[in-house]
Amino acid sequence: MRTLAIGDLHGCTAQLDALLTAVAPTAADLLVFLGDYVDRGPDSRGALDRLIALQHTHRAVCLRGNHELMMVRGRDDAGERKMWLQVGGADTLASYGSGGRLGKLTAVPEAHWQFLEHDCVNWFETTDAVFVHAGLTPGATMDEQTEQFLFWEFFNPAFPPAHPGGKRVVCGHTAQKSGVPLVAGAAVCIDTRAYAGGPLTCLDVAAGTYWQADLLGRVTTAALPPAGSGV
Repeated sequence: MRTLAIGDLHGCTAQLDALLTAVAPTAADLLVFLGDYVDRGPDSRGALDRLIALQHTHRAVCLRGNHELMMVRGRDDAGERKMWLQVGGADTLASYGSGGRLGKLTAVPEAHWQFLEHDCVNWFETTDAVFVHAGLTPGATMDEQTEQFLFWEFFNPAFPPAHPGGKRVVCGHTAQKSGVPLVAGAAVCIDTRAYAGGPLTCLDVAAGTYWQADLLGRVTTAALPPAGSGV
């Protein structure tokens, strides 16, 4: 059984499809998606459709990212909605529209709201690793984590997120312009800017190897770099 973590999707479903074809997860494998499925990329609606389907066919855990938080809060709050639209929400609404027109929040299927509000989790822990979208509150147990660190705090390699029990921390959120996962301490960030021309990354947590799919669907494999080598 493999534990496979996949970085920030941001609507990049073509890259996700290419990754899943190359990785070929089995029913025994555990898929952990690190959040930020919507906004900025071309197909937020398709990304949610795929994740919902994967939860029915595979062992798939989907974390909640800060962009999911903004979308849900923007549903009923005009101020939150304005902020969300400025940071990628307009791209999400475009994926629910037609004929080049933006869709409306009312066009979002109830199954998608169910997924965003109830099916996604804030963090996930296995025997050997902990998975979060952004980071961990220093010195806090998992039950004491704060929203700021779980969803918003950027990865600082000088002070990488650390699990109180010393487990490997796998996160996204902080886009690596190098296109290479950033390793610092016992933590690794695998957001490699799929929405901005970078690859989408899938990490085999135990093996320390990863796959990356580019915009053309080409997939490469590599081993995690030494600590401190990311940008």
